Amino acid sequence: MDKMPRMLWEHEAPTESQMFTFMKSINSELKSFQDLYDYSVQNRLAFYDRLFSWAGLIHEGSYETVVDEHAPIDTVPVWFSGVRLNWAENILFSRLVSDQSDHRGTHGKSNEKIAVTQVREGNTGVRQVSWAQLRHNAGRLAAALKARGLLEADRVIVIGANSVETLLVFLATTWLGGIFSSISTDMGTDGILQRAIQANPKFVFFDDAAFYNGRTVDLRPKVSTVLTQLTSSTNNLLAAIITPRFDEPLDTSSIPGAETLADFLDAATTTAVPSFVRIPFHDPFLICYSSGTTGNPKAIVHSVGGVLLNLLKEGRLHESTSANSVSLQYTTTSWIMYVLQLGALLPGARVVLYDGSPLMPSLTTLLNILAEQRVTKFGTSPRWMLEMAKNKISPREAVDLSALKVVTSTGMALSDEMFEWFYDLGFPRHTQLINMSGGTDIAGCFGTGNPLTPVYVGGTQGPSLGVPVSVFNSQCEDTVGAPVPPGVAGELVVTAAFPNMPCFFWGDISASGNPTPGPKYHSSYFNRFNHVWTHGDFCMVHPMTSNIHFLGRSDGVLNPSGVRFGSSEIYTIIEAYFSSQVADSLCVGQRRPGDADEKVLLFLLMRKGQRLTRGLIKQIQFTIAKGLSKRHVPKYIFEVPEIPMTVNGKKVEVPVKQIVSGHTVKPSASMMNPQSLEFYYKFVHVEELERALEKL
Repeated sequence: MDKMPRMLWEHEAPTESQMFTFMKSINSELKSFQDLYDYSVQNRLAFYDRLFSWAGLIHEGSYETVVDEHAPIDTVPVWFSGVRLNWAENILFSRLVSDQSDHRGTHGKSNEKIAVTQVREGNTGVRQVSWAQLRHNAGRLAAALKARGLLEADRVIVIGANSVETLLVFLATTWLGGIFSSISTDMGTDGILQRAIQANPKFVFFDDAAFYNGRTVDLRPKVSTVLTQLTSSTNNLLAAIITPRFDEPLDTSSIPGAETLADFLDAATTTAVPSFVRIPFHDPFLICYSSGTTGNPKAIVHSVGGVLLNLLKEGRLHESTSANSVSLQYTTTSWIMYVLQLGALLPGARVVLYDGSPLMPSLTTLLNILAEQRVTKFGTSPRWMLEMAKNKISPREAVDLSALKVVTSTGMALSDEMFEWFYDLGFPRHTQLINMSGGTDIAGCFGTGNPLTPVYVGGTQGPSLGVPVSVFNSQCEDTVGAPVPPGVAGELVVTAAFPNMPCFFWGDISASGNPTPGPKYHSSYFNRFNHVWTHGDFCMVHPMTSNIHFLGRSDGVLNPSGVRFGSSEIYTIIEAYFSSQVADSLCVGQRRPGDADEKVLLFLLMRKGQRLTRGLIKQIQFTIAKGLSKRHVPKYIFEVPEIPMTVNGKKVEVPVKQIVSGHTVKPSASMMNPQSLEFYYKFVHVEELERALEKL
């Protein structure tokens, strides 16, 4: 960290950005992003007061104070008490002033303008939905839900695709002040039930079919199983509605207790469109679920005001989203990115909803859509970019990406080599790469981009405005904690409250018995340091650029002989030098009962036709030692048939670490390939396994 990293990008006109204009509206003396960030965390009340006014949210009521500034973060203080607002109303009727080329009506968005474009795998089934159609259909569904008994704070779950239909249920539910939750159809039955049962929904919507990797999947057997279990395990369900995924609905008459979407809507044709139910700023409107890789996922409850305000802050200020933007985020409905993609609708941008495999029927599927839809902001993952690089695909040469202004990457740390590839071979040089990191827990980012500072190799440009992040000594044995200087790695923490903290976990009952943060909530974030949020990320701040470098999960941090480093450092070497032989990798620490020290194990999934030879192992060891240090070299390197992954495409490190350290792990239903964990139990006796392999 003693060398200045390569600069890759600068905004061509930073003074014309929304962030710069907002900064000057606060204080004309502020000149840089660091100035603005420092102001935002040192003057939280003034900053959020100004942000709320600037955001232009449709609301009623007023607040006397923004928040109790002296309340510790672990009390989860209430923000903007006295303000009431509605998610669907703000999505559908923005008050924001339009850009020059965007001619919107008195409600903020004209009837003719396209709000959503739906694209299915293979660039088929393209469907355009205008703002008028979105309002009409969401209002009609809201009327049907109200007629059947949906009340404020009732839960509605969708088990469906990233589709217009799922969006309509989201809007209709929150229209009435209900609480929405979504689950992807590619999740297993157990995973769906682990989530749905916790929420105890009043209504459940199911897709009848799915299409992925070139084939149609009949979901009726899964629907029947889930509905049977849900009915017997909950006491609140009023209706289960089957949504046709394609033009021809499947026959669902044999599924007990189910009704078609057409029948559900027809039963309320004479019901008037209801008024929006505005709820307090801090009240819940959304339940999202943690990965739950080693147990039941946490049901994380988000506040309507916190998410709305944060989406506008991060979208408009950090990512420069406007009414002229066109946004595509590759995501399933189980991931927090599903909700975050919809934030682009708030300032009137068009959202492209993609349903299907990102690599079918060809590796350039998403690239073709980016070009055809003139996408300005594209959200993806390092894994997708790595596939492009490994297959020698240059996106900027393959298609016209002249409209593309921003690419966001999340899900895992982005390697230095992928930063270089992005600008040297991959995307247009005018495109800003935002290597962001946050999570389901906050429905937003801790680290993200901004238009006022350059993009450098390896880093996240900076923290999210108004979120007082710090890096604490990760080896501190007491609960006080101490910030470490730039260049030193440690725990990512937040030292004071921010609006998009979750309200509580569903079912996590506090001592008072009220739906407030309970013991599970507090043990998830506040057990490490007193009155400080610990997120579980291992990172450091670069001493020259002030970028945040994310190094992996702190609970999966490698610590051989007291040398702490993140798994992403090893992955970076493998991707940079061995991608032609290695398809994927997993690096974990092993410390069994009785072990005096931790050992590092590196597991490699080889490409078809490639084998892990002794010669290749030595090459990998030498390259890691040269590129990092001898202390980074894994003690053992093995070939494996499969890398454990979540359904959202994240490597499952912690359960493997626990398994090889001698513990038995019950795989979560959120895993894409839970059976893969069985293979790793043999590595508990790694020395015996190594000796046996040496004899071969």
